[in-house]
Amino acid sequence: MSLPTVSTETTREIRPRQKFEGHTDDVYGVIHLPDGRRIITCSDDGSLRMWNLKSGKQIGNDWRDGDWRENQSGERAIALSPDGKQVVSGSGDGAVKLWDIDTGKIIAKWKGHADGVRSVRWTQDGGRVLSGSSDGTPRVWDVERGETILAIETGLRVYSAIYSPDETMIATGGYNYEKKEYLKIFDAKTGKLVANLKGHTRGVNCLAWTADGTTLISGSVDESIRTWNTTTWQQIHVFTGHTCHVWDIAISPNGRILASASWDGTARLWNLENRQPIALPLEHAGPVYCVSFSTDGKLLATGCNDDNAYTWDIPTIFREAGLDELLLNPNVSLAFLISVYQLKALIPG
Repeated sequence: MSLPTVSTETTREIRPRQKFEGHTDDVYGVIHLPDGRRIITCSDDGSLRMWNLKSGKQIGNDWRDGDWRENQSGERAIALSPDGKQVVSGSGDGAVKLWDIDTGKIIAKWKGHADGVRSVRWTQDGGRVLSGSSDGTPRVWDVERGETILAIETGLRVYSAIYSPDETMIATGGYNYEKKEYLKIFDAKTGKLVANLKGHTRGVNCLAWTADGTTLISGSVDESIRTWNTTTWQQIHVFTGHTCHVWDIAISPNGRILASASWDGTARLWNLENRQPIALPLEHAGPVYCVSFSTDGKLLATGCNDDNAYTWDIPTIFREAGLDELLLNPNVSLAFLISVYQLKALIPG
């Protein structure tokens, strides 16, 4: 299959920086390792795989849970531990698995969910993992003991569950079409309902929280991305542009850019400051299931239902769009603008 491209008469085509071929089913998750040289993907083919970012080649063997002929469950979500030494994955059979990065072997397997796990997240200290399942319950796991600390009955088929930055709240996205409920917030200690957010018209697939905790972002089957004030829980803005389900979202490390993945076959980049799209959509050969920024924000990785993963060069895209300034950290950006203003003031005329 040829590389996906985007082109117009006025804008040079946007092509992936690298393509990662090897999976035999949809790629549902991708994470960047801290060394900046490797990524790990998970797929509905039941494997996790490690890749060399530069060459696009797989490193070592597939990571699998026992005999693939006996275990037909796909891996639907992955997350890297804060110390970069372990990966947690969520499986279609409801298992939550802990993997060692150095060996590619399973350290532990946690059972408790009664349906597929679509979302996994670590706490900042690495002591707990939050999993979200279609069985309707987010579960908080003690990593050392492998036990459930908290299970919340949400009333939703949960597709995404994430902590607030201060880890006092858990946001859950999913659907209950009978009650028209799609996005709920719970107290992370007690599991009590904090808010039931209204705005989306269909299920919520993905969530992201800004680092300062003031804004929650949600992506939905209703094709929209919405932002919410986490003090009032009122809707702030609706991003429109995708023409099918929004499946995943990610915020850049500097907090200024949002990436989204959709069943419409594109990943898109958005300016969180002026709420405008950035450049052209990143075209894929099929539905896009995941997006992930590298730790320096210069590389975006995507996973597609064409069984492949891709990386995209963010500085090149932004440079051609004339938006280099968005790659700076906010405090650096302000200092840069002040220096430019002062320089202009010194120039006669």
